[in-house]
Amino acid sequence: MTPLVRPEPSRTPAGPGARHRVVVLALDGLLPFELGIPQRIFGKARGADGRRLYDIVTCSIRPPGPVETDADFAVLIANGPEALATADTVVVPASHELGPVYEEGVLTPELAAALAHIRPGTRLVSICTGGYILAAAGFLDGRPATTHWYHAEHFQRLFPQVRVDADVLFVDDGDVLTSAGVAAGIDLCLHLVRRDHGTAVANDVARRTVVPPHRDGGQAQYIQRPVPQPQSAGTTAARAWALARLHEPIQLRDMARQESLSVRTFTRRFREEVGVSPGQWLTRQRVERARHLLESTDLSIDQIAHDAGFGTAQSMRQHLQGALGVTPTAYRRTFRSGGATPAVPQRQP
Repeated sequence: MTPLVRPEPSRTPAGPGARHRVVVLALDGLLPFELGIPQRIFGKARGADGRRLYDIVTCSIRPPGPVETDADFAVLIANGPEALATADTVVVPASHELGPVYEEGVLTPELAAALAHIRPGTRLVSICTGGYILAAAGFLDGRPATTHWYHAEHFQRLFPQVRVDADVLFVDDGDVLTSAGVAAGIDLCLHLVRRDHGTAVANDVARRTVVPPHRDGGQAQYIQRPVPQPQSAGTTAARAWALARLHEPIQLRDMARQESLSVRTFTRRFREEVGVSPGQWLTRQRVERARHLLESTDLSIDQIAHDAGFGTAQSMRQHLQGALGVTPTAYRRTFRSGGATPAVPQRQP
């Protein structure tokens, strides 16, 4: 599954050599893992010349000092809420102590005063239940959003004005982005690096962090089923086989044959394991291959269409337009001119 993305450009810092500043809001009851995601992902992003592409700052809603976590330790935060006024992007990770925000959908006076420091036009990002903060502040009114599947129904009841999608890993709505639980914050931060600086930079960050550049499927694959599924062979071999042959026509029966399964059984197991149909997955891989070739080579549009398995330039144009909201030529022009990836409609399968 994938989020809708408003066609709105990413905010870029002013001045030559200025780096995009990410400010992470640390709340009492925070999850240490999620607090570290922005530092790990954005902190590893480097330009072709090796320079860092982001500054990452962590702040509290109070003056500098300790902030309690949900673990048996606290973290010392060196910045107060005024740091939010310096942000190009604000990230709100999850907390297990949201109090009236979670119970009533309203901000505490202290939290409201802190969020008031955020400048208009700042890009807003939440990880997991951090979305409750954005919703209570009114930033998600009338917008699509997601949160951890476990809290999705409660989130929707508490904030009926928000269009909740519990199936996706993240939602990109242009200047406001929300992710599902925990590790989906990694998916979202990698997506932002890709959106800001392209596939090559995001893939490099993913390699350094030893995580996949893209995770297939949505949250549905992680929800516990009422009846446990029997252990069975996976579809890994079929996917590896297909990735090595993206330039060729690939039939569903050919993929099923790699696992010695009927088409029906293979399709069911594939969806259970990956979260989307084989056809949806294959299209996504071809879109990603085309993106990479558009960014990193001088191949013609026709040649890229062939190498990515779309067959014709027209077919590739239709698929990229549907997945990314831009034409192949416009996408290539964006990166060849040194600009950032436009915020485009994109559903994360």
